[in-house]
Amino acid sequence: MPAIARVQPLTRTRAVRGPFDYRIDPAQEPIGVGSVLRIPFGGRRTLGVVVALAAESEVPAERLAVPEEVLDASLPPDLVGLAEWMAREYCSTEARALSLVLAPGTAEGVRARRVLVAELTADGAAALADPGMSLTAGQRALLTRLAEQAPAVAASLGTPALRRLERRGLVTLQSRVHGRRPVERRLGSAEAVAPPLTADQADVLAPILDALRRGGAAGEPFLLHGVTGSGKTEIYLRAVQAALQAGRTAIVLVPEIALTPQVLWRFQVRFGDVVAVLHSALGAGERHDEWLRLRDGRARVCVGPRSAIFAPLPDLGLIIVDEEHESSYKHEGDPRYDARSVASERARRSGAVLVAGSATPRPESIHTMLRLRLPRRVDHRPMPHVEVLDMRGAREPLHPDTRMALADLRRAGGKAIVLLNRRGWSNFLSCRSCGHVWLCPDCEVALVLHRQGGYMACHHCGHRERVPERCGECGSVTVARHGAGTERIEYELRQALGGDGFPVFRLDADAATLERRAGILQSFAGAPCGVLVGTQMVAKGHDFPDVTLGVVLDADQTLRFPDFRAEERTFALITQLAGRTGRGTGAGRVLVQTLAPDARAIAYATRHDSDGFVADELRRREILSYPPYATLIRIICSAVEEGPAVSAATEIARRLPPSGPTVLGPAPLFRLRGRARSQLVIKASDRAAAIVAINTAVDGVAPGVARHGVNVSVDVDPQ
Repeated sequence: MPAIARVQPLTRTRAVRGPFDYRIDPAQEPIGVGSVLRIPFGGRRTLGVVVALAAESEVPAERLAVPEEVLDASLPPDLVGLAEWMAREYCSTEARALSLVLAPGTAEGVRARRVLVAELTADGAAALADPGMSLTAGQRALLTRLAEQAPAVAASLGTPALRRLERRGLVTLQSRVHGRRPVERRLGSAEAVAPPLTADQADVLAPILDALRRGGAAGEPFLLHGVTGSGKTEIYLRAVQAALQAGRTAIVLVPEIALTPQVLWRFQVRFGDVVAVLHSALGAGERHDEWLRLRDGRARVCVGPRSAIFAPLPDLGLIIVDEEHESSYKHEGDPRYDARSVASERARRSGAVLVAGSATPRPESIHTMLRLRLPRRVDHRPMPHVEVLDMRGAREPLHPDTRMALADLRRAGGKAIVLLNRRGWSNFLSCRSCGHVWLCPDCEVALVLHRQGGYMACHHCGHRERVPERCGECGSVTVARHGAGTERIEYELRQALGGDGFPVFRLDADAATLERRAGILQSFAGAPCGVLVGTQMVAKGHDFPDVTLGVVLDADQTLRFPDFRAEERTFALITQLAGRTGRGTGAGRVLVQTLAPDARAIAYATRHDSDGFVADELRRREILSYPPYATLIRIICSAVEEGPAVSAATEIARRLPPSGPTVLGPAPLFRLRGRARSQLVIKASDRAAAIVAINTAVDGVAPGVARHGVNVSVDVDPQ
C-alpha cells in the first residue's frame, strides 16, 4: 500500500500551490487518487483532493500530517486529470479547477441523507397470514402496508410502533441512504417509442452509431448542423440509446437551466430512471444525491447545463452539446472554462463520441468539426417567411405592420413569440432639465427601470434604488424614460391585445426561479392562443407547434457591441427565433424590426442562408486573424483604485515575450462592482505557447499585486 498521499488543498490563492504530502494512516478508510479529505493545512482545517500516491516522501514521515477524515465524495480519477488540464488550459490553479468537479455541496458539509427503513421479516409475513396471531388492528395494518410496499421509510409509518414490532422479530429497521430526488416536471411533448426516422435523420445517425460501435477511438467530433425543426433531438435520443446498449454512459448538455426540464422530460420518458439531472437551481441535497447516483452507476445519463460536463459517469461513451452556439456554455468564474472545449477534451480522454448540434453553429465549429447536415424540417414543412421592418424614424417600439399582424393573430386565435433581448421597462432615466442620468454607484452603467416593482436596477451587480420623483441634481420633476424592455412590451401588448381570451406571457430573468419559468412555458404551451414575450431565452430550443408568428424587436441591438462576434450573435438570434415558428401545420411568419435593414447578418438571416453567412464570416476572420485562425486571451486586473489595476496590467504586459503574441493594451474597462478595471487582450497564433507565457507572467506578478489589493483573472477564448 502507498504510504503517502499527495494532496491538493482547495485554496483560492495563486500564491499557494500544491500538492503537499500527507501520511496515510492504515487504520483509515482506503485512500486513492480522487479521494476527498479533510486535512490540517496552515493552522486550519480545509478540504483537499488526492492527486497522486507515493511510496515515500522527501519529508520525514514523522513530520507529515495525517488526514483527519476521508469523505464519502471521492472523485473518479479521470475527473482529477481533467481538472489538471483545465488549470493549465485556462491559466488557473488546480485547486480552483478541482473545486468545480467536487460533489455538489461537499465544501458546505452536505452529506448523503440517511433514514430508518422498515422491512417485513419472514416471521412477520407468517404472523400476517395467521389470523390467530396476537396483533392489534394498527399493527396488522402496518404489516399489511409493508407486505405491499417495502422497504418503507419508518417515519412515514410511525417509528415507535415499528420498534415494538421489531422487538417481536416481525420487522427489521435499518439505517440506509435515502436519495433526495428532484421534482419531476412534465413539459412539452415526449414519446416513449421512437418515431420513424426521416431519410436525412438516418443519413446523419449512421456515422454517429458507427463511431459509438468503434468506441469513439480517434474519431472526429461531429457537428450536427440542422435547421430548426429538423429532428436533432431524436438523433440525440437514438445516440444515447446506442451508448446505453453498448454498456456505456452519456452526458447531454443544454445551454440554459430554463431548458433543462423540457429536455430532461423527453429523455426520462424514453429511458426512465437511469436519467439524472444536475443544475444549480436544484436544492443542495438533491444535487449531491444526483451526483452520487451518477458516480455509483445507479444513473447512466446526465442532463444539465454547462456544469453537467463534470458528471462523474464511469465509462463515458457519448457527450452531446445541444445549441452549441450559445455563449452561456462559457463559465464566468475562475477558471473561465468553455464547456464545449472541456467536452471535447473529456471525450478525447474517455474515448467517447462528441456530438454538437445547432441550427446556427459557430464558425469555429464548422471550421474544426466533421459536419453532418439536416437541411430540411421533419415532414418537409417550409421554413417561415421572414420580413424586415425598417424602424428608422419610428417613435413607438412596435411597427404598424407588427401591430396589424398581432391583431390578425388575435382574431384568428393563434400564438406568437415576441423577442426583445432587453428586460425591464426602460433602458435608462434622464433629467430633461439638466441631463443627469441615473447610474449605478458601484458600476459605470445606467440603471434600468423596472416599473412593476417600482425600482431601478443595475443588471451587473444587482444594486437597486427607488424610482426618483425628481432630479437629485437640479430638483426638476421632468424625468424622461428612454428605450423599451420586455416589461413595457408586455404592458403594451396587454393593452392592445390582452384580455381573458388572449393571454400575454413574459419570460425573462426577472422570472427568477426555475419553477416559475417552467410554469410560464407550461401555461403558454397549454393555452389555446396568446403571446409569449421575452428575452433571448424564448428563442432557445422550445418546441411549440402552434406558434405561427415570430417578432424580433430591435434586431440590430447586438450589432452595436464592439465585438467581432456581434454579427454572428445577431444572425443566430434572428434564425433561432424564426425556428420557433411554423413547426406545426400552420405556415410561419417572422417580422424583424431593425434600424439597420441592410445589415449583412440580418440579410443572411432573412434568407435562412447559414452556409453563406458562415463562409462570409470565416473569410472576414481569416483576414483579421480572429478565431478560429487565432486564439484570443483577455487578462483583467481589478482594484478599488485605478492606479494599481493599470500598474498590474502594465507589469504583466512587460513580462510577456516581445517576440510572442500580439498584446493590445492596457486599456480601461468600465468600473464594475466597485472596482476599477484594466485589461489586456492577447492575440496568438500559437495557442499553447501563449498560454504557457501568460501563466508564467501572471504567476510572477500574483504575489506582489495581491498585497496591493489587485485581483487578476485570465479569460482564454473570451465571449
